[in-house]
Amino acid sequence: MQNKGFISTIAVLLILICGFYISFSFVTSHYEKKAEEYAASRAKTNDVTNDSYKKYLKQFNDSLDREKVYFIWTYNQVRQMEIGMGLDLKGGMNVVLQISVPDILRQYAAGDNQLNQLNKAIADAEKKGAQPDEPDFINKVAAEIQPGHMAGMFTKEGEYLGELKSNSSNAQVAEALKKQVDGQVDAAFNIFRTRIDQFGVVAPNIQKLQGKNGQILLELPGVKEPERVTDLLKSSANLEFYEVYLGNEVASNLAALEQAWNAEADSAHKVNFAELGINVRQGSPVIAIVEPNKKEIVDSIFNSPLAQQKMQQDFSAVWEVKPFEMPVYDEKTGQPRVKSNGQPVTTPVWQLIALKGEPKLEGDVVTGATSEYDKMRGGSVVNMTMNDRGAQEWATVTKNNIGRPVAIVLDNAVYSYPNVNDEITGGRSEITGNFTPEEANDLANVLKSGKMSAKVEVVSNNVIGPSLGAEAVTQGFLSFVVAIFLLMIFMILIYGVIPGLVANVGLILNLYFTLGILASFQAVLTLSGIAGIVLALGMAVDANVLIFERIREELKAGKKLRQAISEGYSNAFSAIFDSNLTSVITGVILLVFGSGPIKGFATTLIIGLVCSFFTAVFLTRIAMDLITKNGRNAKMSFDTPVSRNFLTHTKYNFLGRAKVASVVWLTLIVISIASLAIRGMNQGIDFSGGRNYVVQFEKPVNTAEMQSRLAKFFQDKANDPTVSVGVISIDTQDKARISTNYKIDENNVDDEVTALLYEALQPELTNAQGKVMDKEAFAIADESHGIISIQKVGPSVADDMKRDAYWAVGIAIVCMFLYILLRFRNIAFSVGAVSAVALTAFLIIGFYSVCWGFFPFSMEIDQSFIAAVLTIIGYQINDTVVVFDRVREMMKLYPLEDRKITINKALNTTLSRTFMTSLSTLLVLLCIFFLGGDSIRSFTFAMIFGVIVGTFCSLFCAAPVAYSILRKGKMKADAKAVANAGNKLQGNRRFK
Repeated sequence: MQNKGFISTIAVLLILICGFYISFSFVTSHYEKKAEEYAASRAKTNDVTNDSYKKYLKQFNDSLDREKVYFIWTYNQVRQMEIGMGLDLKGGMNVVLQISVPDILRQYAAGDNQLNQLNKAIADAEKKGAQPDEPDFINKVAAEIQPGHMAGMFTKEGEYLGELKSNSSNAQVAEALKKQVDGQVDAAFNIFRTRIDQFGVVAPNIQKLQGKNGQILLELPGVKEPERVTDLLKSSANLEFYEVYLGNEVASNLAALEQAWNAEADSAHKVNFAELGINVRQGSPVIAIVEPNKKEIVDSIFNSPLAQQKMQQDFSAVWEVKPFEMPVYDEKTGQPRVKSNGQPVTTPVWQLIALKGEPKLEGDVVTGATSEYDKMRGGSVVNMTMNDRGAQEWATVTKNNIGRPVAIVLDNAVYSYPNVNDEITGGRSEITGNFTPEEANDLANVLKSGKMSAKVEVVSNNVIGPSLGAEAVTQGFLSFVVAIFLLMIFMILIYGVIPGLVANVGLILNLYFTLGILASFQAVLTLSGIAGIVLALGMAVDANVLIFERIREELKAGKKLRQAISEGYSNAFSAIFDSNLTSVITGVILLVFGSGPIKGFATTLIIGLVCSFFTAVFLTRIAMDLITKNGRNAKMSFDTPVSRNFLTHTKYNFLGRAKVASVVWLTLIVISIASLAIRGMNQGIDFSGGRNYVVQFEKPVNTAEMQSRLAKFFQDKANDPTVSVGVISIDTQDKARISTNYKIDENNVDDEVTALLYEALQPELTNAQGKVMDKEAFAIADESHGIISIQKVGPSVADDMKRDAYWAVGIAIVCMFLYILLRFRNIAFSVGAVSAVALTAFLIIGFYSVCWGFFPFSMEIDQSFIAAVLTIIGYQINDTVVVFDRVREMMKLYPLEDRKITINKALNTTLSRTFMTSLSTLLVLLCIFFLGGDSIRSFTFAMIFGVIVGTFCSLFCAAPVAYSILRKGKMKADAKAVANAGNKLQGNRRFK
């Protein structure tokens, strides 16, 4: 093998790099265990939902956040670099928020008449299919406005969109509006981030969704009160400008407060204000600089009745939005302490600001804010503009506070308190203060958020209780371990001890590399991600099967072991490369068009396939060369008594049975079409919109009776017979999933639906003693009984998912067609492969249409189902490419042989590989199906059916279709050759 040294070096480097990244997960796990022990000892309970337990857990984590715990990395950095667990494994809340783009546009309308014109344009655009969450929405609205008239709708004496002129084109106005929308979405993003931080969520994930206008995704692990979080997120931003008290103005009041506090407190609760950090500074509104673990004490002091008595009547104390890093001084020398790298040693502290009276201005007067670089003075500055009313009030405020700070407060947190140098008129202000570009941009976004009156809607919501998450971890891990164990036994049983062990070491390295690469991306591992890894391992076996089968063929042809190994790897390379690449293409399409769990599945599948190619093709080859060096293991045969005669020397006439197969396929197609027309498909809420509740009962329940009763209950409440309710058992008879589309088009009704569900489920919620479950316990998604998971998908999100699914399947099939055409240079192979793929996909859909309602698990058409179909498309192409690769090879070896004989021979020689691959993949899928939990059972069932049908479609559809086209092409070529020969003969005859 060439480049053995280079491959070995790459492998060693990968092992070290992956080990480095995986190590962060072990370090995090170590400190998380210590944090749990600390919280349990202080709170005197192990209940993770206990408020006291959570407080001490957060306290421990905060105390370590900036401490170095692993070489040069702080605990916060270590946590960011671990392989995190997704919400489906640890419990929590996943929310997609939609900021109303039409509401933002309405803010900039110049007057009532213009607002009416804008509303009409928005309504007309929406009638034509425009969706507010699509990036091109503003352009579609602009298209409904007469050219040249849009500028007048959004300009009012230069206010709001001041860069525009009355003669600006519609396109220019649309572009300016897009910038305003982007700015407000950025502002909202920062507001949500700050609110979540203040809520105390550990390691949240907040991101703007790409390709979605105004949508923000929040993943919040461990949330106990999802309703409270939702209300907090949907509330309007509250930007205010306050006057402040300076330190010297409150010094005597603070002294009186300290004296009064200690006079009333017992000896255990007496305090020294200076030691706490409460200490005034001349000319500054900062009245306390406090360490994080002392904030709670300081809050209790300033929120007490004594503070109301001793401080000024209009005094209030508000924390800055985030801590700042204060230098640490050496106790002996009084000099700042310095790290070994020369950087100062710092500690996080919080500043408390003294506000005066009511806000002097509200944020709705701010019309714009930008961060810019000041070339004259250097550094970043923030420019803020106000409307006419705000400009007048701002002039008064600044005139009365020359030489004093004015505090900028958002959501009861101080973001900045710049000094006023002079009276500011005209409504334009410049804020300076040694800002970094990031700080200036954040402050500009805060100021812009002051006019964020746009409606915020929850378009998708998924709540998973910790108990369900813990169950998912157990199920995912169990399916994972059992699948790997069975794969290893399978390889040894079929190919012998030494080849089997080599393949198994390749599998272990594949898993190790996959986890290491995931860790390097700071990826989050979900249950669907685990399924992706397991499936990638199952498909990785295919590469080893291809290689070992080719080696067996070479050995049977009489070649020596090392030559057989060399040619086996060489001959299998093209098939392995093609099959892996087609599967990666499918994974990329899933990554682009999928969301949530589908992206997790696609990510791990792609990484696993790339790693499997490297380990199977290169690393196992190096291992084989070492094992057989100098004549060692010369009798290794790559078979066992179990597999030695399995499907060898078969001479089945596949193409001769093509007509029979066609009748079977046609019958199945007719049945599927009839079922789709009569029964339709059982669409999940991903595609139809609705709510899913997973409810744990204290006793077994009758789901059929419950469904009938709930359907009538919700239909009566809505006075609408089209309201649907579905109930299915999950895993056990005492756990059920309840789905309904009741009031899915309405906002702010989540609590109402939950209350109605509680009312309707009274018979099931009554235990043997006649006691009914408490309403609050029922609604909290972290109890052992009651609701343990909630999922909501709005109609707009459902439409988006459905559209993306159609695109994903269509693009996958086109990509497969083009790739095979490129690789095989013959349209016959492309048409044959795509025909088999389309047939398999359609039969899976038809099978689900026929069978839903008859199986004890959900058979819904949702994102997971589409992911299964796309994965089967990749798998199907994988299988077909291997057969076609052998056909191409034999056509080169036997160019004059009848194509029917050649294709039949290729199908027979690859038959053992086809069934070995299917068996190994089915082995993995069956493990996931039985052990992986209900959340991915429907997905794996579709995969199982797809693998079985796909295998037969490769043999009895792809090959016959390709043969039919090849035969017609050959007949045309032969006819043309005969015609040319005749013409040449005629051309040699002459009259004399």
